[in-house]
Amino acid sequence: MSTTPETTAASQAVLTAPAIQARKDGEKICCVTAYDYPSGMIADAAGVDVVLVGDSLAMVVLGHEDTLSVTVDEMVHHTRAASRGVRRALLVADMPFMSFCTVERALETGGRLVAEGHARAVKLEGGAAVAPQIRALTEAGIPVMAHVGLTPQHVARFGGFKAQGKSAEAARALIDDALAVEEAGAFSVVLEAMPVECAALITESVSIPTIGIGAGNVTDGQILVFHDVLGLFDRFLPKFVRRYAELGAAGREAMAQYCDDVRRGRFPADKNTFYMPEDQVAQVRKIKVKKKK
Repeated sequence: MSTTPETTAASQAVLTAPAIQARKDGEKICCVTAYDYPSGMIADAAGVDVVLVGDSLAMVVLGHEDTLSVTVDEMVHHTRAASRGVRRALLVADMPFMSFCTVERALETGGRLVAEGHARAVKLEGGAAVAPQIRALTEAGIPVMAHVGLTPQHVARFGGFKAQGKSAEAARALIDDALAVEEAGAFSVVLEAMPVECAALITESVSIPTIGIGAGNVTDGQILVFHDVLGLFDRFLPKFVRRYAELGAAGREAMAQYCDDVRRGRFPADKNTFYMPEDQVAQVRKIKVKKKK
């Protein structure tokens, strides 16, 4: 299809939760996490549809061992920073561990992420158990992205980062969870770490888009962590990740070269240095400086 001013303008239109929901069974939805202004700007400029300020920032940005340690204040701070770089994509903010354990807390957290963090939707983990929170948030005017399957905030209950839905019974439970969050008003649902057969059944069962991460190529969209895509996080590499660059290695090489240039006197060079006009140099040389004893 040829590009016209009309199609270009349409492609640059600001994406909303209803616009993403309308993509069910349509063009695949591309999602990625981001945690600050530069990562949000890079993702948005690349044409990403949904930018998620994920609670994974606890691990890839703040250095924690899991996602449980990040606070609401930190999520608000990072969401607000990312919002300055995101212009077209739908900006979604994760609701961190225990911040939505009741309807009241969910409304408080969601309200802060939207009002203070400038998110245009929120994401929370869980299925039927959090349907009341999803319903309350959507009724309050806050779009909700749901998340079922491997939910990292429940890693202690799962006994580690393990794929879910490996049996018919487990798959049935995940389908029920997905149907429950849809009925509660979620505009989309993340399916994490499950067999492709299970993801296909869920995708066929719900009328909202499914966003996969470790759920095969049968979902309505995909999401990956910014640092995984660019090779900036090397503590571990999940099976479902594909690296598209090795910026971590490139960054280390660049920093090592910088250190070497400084130590050998090659940086700063002339082009990095400011000089006085010649007439001022002569005056400066007349300045007497009292040397320290």
